[in-house]
Order: sequence, then C-alpha cells, then structure tokens
Amino acid sequence: MSDPIGVAASSEPWDVLIVGGGPVGASAAALLQVATEDARRPLRVAVLELNRPAATPPDAPMDSRVSALSRASERILTAIGAWPLIAPSRMQPYERMRVWHESVQPRSGDVLEFDAAYAGEPNLGYIVENRLVQTAALTAFETLGGRIISGELSRLRVHGHHVELETSAGSFACRLVIGADGARSMVRESIGLSAETSSYRQTAIVANVRTELPHERTAWQRFLRTGTLAFLPLADGCSSVVWSADDSAAAPLLAMSPSAFEEELLRQSDSVLGAVKLRTERLSFPLRKLTAHRFTAHRCALIGDAAHVVHPLAGQGVNLGLLDAAALCELICAAFRMREDPGAQSVLRRYERWRKSEIEPIALAIDGFNRYLAHGVGPLSRIAQRGLALVNRTDEVKRFFITRALGLGGELPQVARQPPSAPPASFS
Repeated sequence: MSDPIGVAASSEPWDVLIVGGGPVGASAAALLQVATEDARRPLRVAVLELNRPAATPPDAPMDSRVSALSRASERILTAIGAWPLIAPSRMQPYERMRVWHESVQPRSGDVLEFDAAYAGEPNLGYIVENRLVQTAALTAFETLGGRIISGELSRLRVHGHHVELETSAGSFACRLVIGADGARSMVRESIGLSAETSSYRQTAIVANVRTELPHERTAWQRFLRTGTLAFLPLADGCSSVVWSADDSAAAPLLAMSPSAFEEELLRQSDSVLGAVKLRTERLSFPLRKLTAHRFTAHRCALIGDAAHVVHPLAGQGVNLGLLDAAALCELICAAFRMREDPGAQSVLRRYERWRKSEIEPIALAIDGFNRYLAHGVGPLSRIAQRGLALVNRTDEVKRFFITRALGLGGELPQVARQPPSAPPASFS
C-alpha cells in the first residue's frame, strides 16, 4: 500500500516512522510488524522511501551491486518472510573463502581458507543482489500490513512527545523516527548527531565478470599493496569483482579500455580463476569510514550506514545494519508489550550501548586488515601477512573467524539466534 506524493498526513501519529526503505530500513519495519502481530494492537509503522526498485524479471542480467549475507542475516530475513521472496536461482551460496597476500601463491598452504564443512554448516552465506533484498523486505513489510510512503524527507522537528516530519508526500508525526537513510543521513544531520568521518583514500570498482575457471562456490580475496581485490561467486556462474584500490591506482584502472582492464584483473588476481571477461560496466564510488558519535537522540535512532560505515573488504556492511535493525526492534517491541513508550530514551540508550559495543571492535579489526594487509610494508605488516598462514593452522582461531563470517558471534538479537526453520521471534 504505497501512498502517492501529496497525500495528507494522518491525524493519528505513527508509532514508528522509518526514513529509508533500503534492505536495513525495510527489514526493521517488517520486524516491528511481525513481532507485534499478537499484541493488544500492532505497532503502527510506516516507511518513507522515494526510490522503490521495480521487481526484477527472472531472466534479467545479474546486477553488479551485491552483498554477502551472513547466516544471521538469513535468519532475520526468514523471520519477516522476506527470504522466500528472493528467487533461489539468483542466490549463490558460497561454501569457502580463500584469502591470501600477494606475496604468496593463491593455492599454497599459506592461504587462509575457511570451509563451511569445518563448522558443520551447509555454507558460509549467500551472495545476493542488493535490489532483490530490498524488494523482498519491502514486500514482506506490506504483506504484514505496513505502509510505504513514496516521498523524501525535507525537514524534521523533534518535540517532547512526538517527531514531526515534513516530506514531499506531506507532513507526518510519529513517536519514534528511525534513520535508515544511509551515510549521508538527513535524519542524523537534522537531529544534530555528529559523526567521525575519514577517507580511506580508496575507490571501490565493481563489475560482473565471466572467468575461464569456475568460481568453485568460493569467495576469493587477494590483498595487494594498493588495495584489495575480491571475486564473489554469482548464481549465473559469473563473479562479482569488488576492487578496493588506492585512489592513485583506481584512476588508471577506470580509464583503461575493457580489454586492458581484463588483462589487469588477470594479472592482479594471480590468474586464480583464469582469463576474465567483463559482463557489465564498471561502477565506482569513493570509500569512506563513518561512525556516529551517538546512535540515538530524543525520539530518534540511527541504524545501518546512517550510524556506521566500514570498509567493504569483510563484506559486513549490510549484515551489521540488519543486526542493528533486529536489536533495536527487539528492545522497542519489549517496551511496547509492557505498555511503555517505544520512543523512550531508556529504550534507545540500551540499543546504543548494545550496538556500539558490538560494532567498535569489528570496525577496528577491519581497519587493521586494510592497513596492515592491503597497504603495509613495515614489520607489523609482515607479521600480519604471516599471520594468515598461522590462523589457517590454528583450529580455535580459525573457528572464531568462521563464526564471525557466519555472523553468529557476539551478543546477538533473539531473531538472529533462531535457525531459519524456527517460528518467527515474538521478542516477548
């Protein structure tokens, strides 16, 4: 049920209005709906999203903007009914990860390899197009009775007992606003939450390629002295290239002819998958780190990229965002069932402490990988490079990394702890 632009505001405030209907915002909205279905009354939830993607035809080419969804993310999307809406023919489970530094051979014993079988799991996750996840989550939210407002935020005012939003679709009021509107969050800026931002001085180059050798249901990642090159397996047999290159190296790469770029991919990947042929145009975007100093303010909360942005080399962006959504919704719904105000500051502060304590060490570790494996040339970098082989030979440490890759480490929201076959969490 999408409201056309120009619809007048409802006389009754929404309980929660989520600004941003990407995978994280849409999933948060659906979680709030499904978790209060059997309450005295469901939460009244709306999503403000201007650019809802059209449904993807089954035979459409694979998009180059993909995410590596963890087991925790799979469980969250299953709980809201979104996972079955993603066509299995467009999801690629990956069973292994092979990570190596350019100083070693790609199929030697010095390569760090994670195998799902080692952890007794069917796979380590799934490579899925971002637009499919977003479409599935929005559809699930609507199926649960949620409302999608087609518009964009222009102004936000926070009052004692409600938040007032002016949008291109009209004016709305809510008891709690959730900013899921990305790294350039207007919600974050409107409520005056500052953020620490810095440039990685790198550019991400993404494209889909056909490789001479099969991808082996494996995610391949090579640390170079000028960045990180990853090949992620796709369901059509191709691979999604994610090349996080230093800005000085990225400019020449983007200026190359397709054939010259293919030759450079072959060389920089150490020919691990043989000859490479581009299947899509190259896309690029600058890489920046962002951490909001606070994730919450009075009747406002931030989730996903609005709160934190990490380097893509670990593929954790959307997974961290979905865990934000699940954690916040668990606390909101618990308060709602106790007939407490879901926008109360005590609820929001618990969310902030929970998620900041989980995200900060992950962000620090990712920055360390980027600094010492992808760029470093000093003693610490040489230790880190040798450490890949040591991890590969140490069962306990290896098991720790596999658990983290599956998204099953740390303090998890209830819905992320449940296996996909379990009934949806009630957060009671």
